[in-house]
Amino acid sequence: MPKAYIVSCYLDSPDEDRLAEYAGPAKAAFDALGGRFIVRATPSHIFEAGRQQRTIVIEFDSLAQAKAAYESDEYQQARAILGNVRRDVRIVEGV
Repeated sequence: MPKAYIVSCYLDSPDEDRLAEYAGPAKAAFDALGGRFIVRATPSHIFEAGRQQRTIVIEFDSLAQAKAAYESDEYQQARAILGNVRRDVRIVEGV
């Protein structure tokens, strides 16, 4: 079964205090459902239509796990801490 990834790119710069408050509960929510953070940074290099925006990649053992983690009550409560920050969030299946 292929792995799955939640990929999140921030379209708006988050408030640093809110981001710090969000980080712990969000990580705990993903950890509880088997998520492993593999990227949590801004790009080192940007090409083509890329943007200099905070990017997060979380690996899961399955698509169902990734979707369940994002939709979990625990993560949705953490997500609310960010407020109205716009993000591009995708769940993709690995090859």
